[in-house]
Order: sequence, then structure tokens, then C-alpha cells
Amino acid sequence: MSPRATSFAVVITSYNYRDFVIEAVESALAQSRKPAQVIVVDDGSTDGSDELLREHFGADERVLLDCGSNGGQLEAFQRGIAHVATDVVCFLDSDDRWAPDYLARLGELYDTRRDVDFVFTDMQHFGEENKLVGFHRTAVDLGYTAVITYALTRWYGAPTSALSMRAQWARKVLEVPDSFREIWRLSADNCLVFGASVLGARKYYLPTGSVWYRIHGKNGWWSNRSASVAYTNRLRSRGLIGHYARMAGLDESCIELSKLEYKTKPDPLWAETKRYAALAMRGRAPWWKRVEHLLAILFGSRSTGLPKTTG
Repeated sequence: MSPRATSFAVVITSYNYRDFVIEAVESALAQSRKPAQVIVVDDGSTDGSDELLREHFGADERVLLDCGSNGGQLEAFQRGIAHVATDVVCFLDSDDRWAPDYLARLGELYDTRRDVDFVFTDMQHFGEENKLVGFHRTAVDLGYTAVITYALTRWYGAPTSALSMRAQWARKVLEVPDSFREIWRLSADNCLVFGASVLGARKYYLPTGSVWYRIHGKNGWWSNRSASVAYTNRLRSRGLIGHYARMAGLDESCIELSKLEYKTKPDPLWAETKRYAALAMRGRAPWWKRVEHLLAILFGSRSTGLPKTTG
């Protein structure tokens, strides 16, 4: 008997993107593999976005509109996930769009790999920049990433529009203190990415070429990439990782599990192998045991052919 097809919800969050939001919603509705839910959360827009959404989709049974006060991106995620009643939730920023085959590509993976919890993909930048950006040129089963994320602040993910995860994981990572809503008014995709890693989701990178990520003057991170912003973002990320680590009961002793975590990756990138080898030397085990772990990682790699060199 064939497995039941994975059901998808799409959560679209929007704030003052009247010029783009209709295109984003229509790209979700135009998927060849239809989502069971399209949930649009307007985060208190002041540019008439909410009126425009009601005009276009107020009578559309395929779309659930949640128009409320401004609480920031994290609160908008939480409002959206509260409506989700599917297996997997995909996130889409209201200034981006998807090609019609995006959910079909994801569905092929989620249907056959029930052990995969979190999938991210590449993105085609358009607007003020035109290029394809991705984690690697081919698909990568990343296995588990809790230890390396905790130790090295590694970010195994992508911006919002290229993220998807099983709904129970989205609920878990978004169960954070109310105080986080102010801290993560912007860039709340860090909560999705870091939370899923540290709490123990199995991750997979699947290049699709189906996510179109708009670069424009209103992109918060794009318009301000100064050293000060980079530092404060990194600092906030460490605090966020620390929060999820406390939820999972992790501390520095988890570094001793780096060799075991590395073994969950069927075909690790060479850069990943080097990271785990270095991490093995940071544990509390006797020096000879740490060297043993390092050698096991370096010479026990299961990669075949030429090493994968990015990631």
C-alpha cells in the first residue's frame, strides 16, 4: 500500500508589502500540487494591504486571512501556525513568490522520507540582484545538526520563503517566551532554523530552483549589512541557540556526541567533515580519545568520488 500523501499548509506573513503580496498569494494558489491551506497573516499593515487582501481573497475559500495588529514577524509566524492543520507547513514572505512546481518538488521528498523533518531549498534572487543562491549544487541529507549548531552557531537553513518543516516541529520551535516577540520582530526565520536544529529535527537540503527571492530597498537585512549589525545579529543568535539548548537539556558536554552526530549524514560535504573533526577536539574526553574521534571522522568519511567542497 502506498503511503498517504503529505498535506501542505502555506503561511504567508505580510507587513506593508501592498505592491507584492497579491503576487505571493497567487503563486501559492497556483501550485501544481495544491496546498490544503493558504494562510495569510497581515501584521497590522498601514499601507492598505489588509483591504487589498480582503478585496482579492475575502470570498476565496482557499485562503484564510488573519489581519490583526502589528506584532512583528515572530508573532505573525505564531498566528499563522495556530491555524495549521496539515502535515507540513511552508513559509513564504509576501514580497517573494514560488514557481508552480515548488510544492510538488517538496512533496516527492516528504512523501518518501518520513524521517525528514525540515527541508530548505535554493533561491533565485531577482529585482536589485539576479543570481541563484544555494547551500550546495545537489541535494544533501544533513542528518542531525544539534551539536554543531550549538557549538559553532552553524545556520542550516535559508530565508523564510525557502523553508518548510513538519508542522509539529514548527509548533515546537515557536513555543518561546512572549519577550522573544520584541527581540525577533525581524529575522524570525532564525527561530525556525536554529530551533529546529538544536531541538533535534533531521534536516535536508533540496535544490529546486523554484523560490524567487526579491531583493529591494525594503529588505531589512539586505539594506543594512554593517559590521555592527552583523555583530548584534550574531549575539542575538547565540542567545536564541542558548534558549533552545536549555529546552533540550544541552550543555557543553553535548560536544562529545559530535562523532555520533556526524555519522547521521549519509554523504557529508568535505567542509562539514572538517568542521566535525575540529569539533571532536573540543570535548572533555581525554586527549587520546578526542584524537581517536577526530581520526574516525577524517578517515571514516562515507563520501564517494570527488569531495563535495561547499556547504
